[in-house]
Amino acid sequence: MAGTTFDTRRAQMFPRLEPAEIDRLRRFGQVIHAEAGAALATSGVPSPGLFVTLAGRVAISRRDAHNDSQPIVEHAAGQFIGEIAQLSGRPSLVDVTAISDVEALLIAPERLRAVLVAEAELGERIMRALILRRVSLIETGAGGPIIVGRAADSEVIRLSGFLARNGHPYQHLDPDAVECAKVLIQRFEVDDSELPIVLCPDGTLLRQPTNYQLGRCIGLVGPIDSDRLYDVAVVGAGPAGLATAVYAASEGLSVLVLDTRAFGGQAGASARIENYLGFPTGISGMALMGRAYGQAQKFGAELAIPDEVASLDCEEGSHRYRLKLASGESAQAKTVVIASGARYRRLEVENLDRFEGACVHYWASPLEAKLCAGQEVALVGAGNSAGQAAVYLASQVKKVWMIVRGESLAATMSRYLIERIESTSNIEVVVKSEVIDLEGDAPDGKGGQLSAVRWRGPGGLETTQAISHLFLFIGAAPNTAWLAHCRVELDNHGFVRTGADLAPGHPLLQTSRKGVFAIGDARAGSVKRVAAAVGEGAQAVAAIHAYLADA
Repeated sequence: MAGTTFDTRRAQMFPRLEPAEIDRLRRFGQVIHAEAGAALATSGVPSPGLFVTLAGRVAISRRDAHNDSQPIVEHAAGQFIGEIAQLSGRPSLVDVTAISDVEALLIAPERLRAVLVAEAELGERIMRALILRRVSLIETGAGGPIIVGRAADSEVIRLSGFLARNGHPYQHLDPDAVECAKVLIQRFEVDDSELPIVLCPDGTLLRQPTNYQLGRCIGLVGPIDSDRLYDVAVVGAGPAGLATAVYAASEGLSVLVLDTRAFGGQAGASARIENYLGFPTGISGMALMGRAYGQAQKFGAELAIPDEVASLDCEEGSHRYRLKLASGESAQAKTVVIASGARYRRLEVENLDRFEGACVHYWASPLEAKLCAGQEVALVGAGNSAGQAAVYLASQVKKVWMIVRGESLAATMSRYLIERIESTSNIEVVVKSEVIDLEGDAPDGKGGQLSAVRWRGPGGLETTQAISHLFLFIGAAPNTAWLAHCRVELDNHGFVRTGADLAPGHPLLQTSRKGVFAIGDARAGSVKRVAAAVGEGAQAVAAIHAYLADA
């Protein structure tokens, strides 16, 4: 594929190490031997780590929908085998087979992380290669699960979005468009009502899986050790939570990060962030958060995604907290950082739930843009996220109707975004208006096909526009209900109170519970900016050190 990462950055993806560099790596691994034809790693099976080829040749391949092997690349002496999954010992996305007798240096995940820290320059080259290889796999869908279902199915959209947001490669096969999808349906004797199905790399078949079931099947999340006492448990993997994980893990603290959906939080929904320090040309939210996710793994933070925290249990007089998970598992830590952010607010329209998932979206990514390419769409919201989404969608669709309740965008949106919207010819801003009805066909009461959106403007004038996709960026409510059992003090709006908001001289970012801290959007009085969230994540680590020193 012309223009792919594989073509344009091949030299960085597959660098050849000098003998002196390999010698520096020897103390981190052990030499292994494999005969010609032997499997060093198998798709869907946890990989033993990174292989540095010392002698011989190795083939890297992927499996297609027919389970046939498709070659990707070959490695010779001086090259290394692996991608970002090898940082955490997750299942391999590819098959690795010895072409000839092979001698290799095997570096286990925990030792690979030590390499990246101890060997700064060499570690940078290795880390860049691992990231680029994952990007290439995502571009081609190589090595990931196969989703079989119709493109417009809300469940297909959910599963595809879950994998995309977690930076995991996948393939989607529509039985109405791809013959091999029909073959898979027949092979596994799947009824049409059971679609979508997911074929995991290890051969497991899932019928209409939840995100958690899919995450477990592909190795995104593994069992939690309920007996291990972590120094820090971070609830939420948005900018604030990932910043805490990076700084805490880099300073030697044991860290567990839990998130119910994906890394990145609401920042991941931003098509382009242009006012974040150090990125004058802007960066997508997913790209920024993907880098932070990789950093957290580099320093040894354990990330469990998707794994939802159902409640926080507090024992009076005890310097430990137990988090009960929706999966039935539990985890315990000396300190807890609340970085659970907020949940998207829903539009107060009676039949909204009939179209959610298929035609009503809270996220504007390439996946959604593909669904509505060339069409007219409606977008509700007036904040920066709404502005970024409108500009991005305008480059993909025929027209964006931007519906705003206020008199203008000036009070809620950055000036640079307002100017960009004003200069984009296919964005029409409708002020002093609100959506009052959605029209369309929803025979099963959900996953319906939207056909029109009706809104009421100044003077009660109603407008009905033929629209098949509606995007909602109307703010969010704090995600703090899981704190009720521990009785962490909240304000009248459900945000967590911390520091001086509780009492003069109260420790910075600490909640009403000692050893429990709150940062980011979930914290009362927080500044709703990515940079502020990252700063609070760093501050929280200083506060954690102070608490642990006195505990």
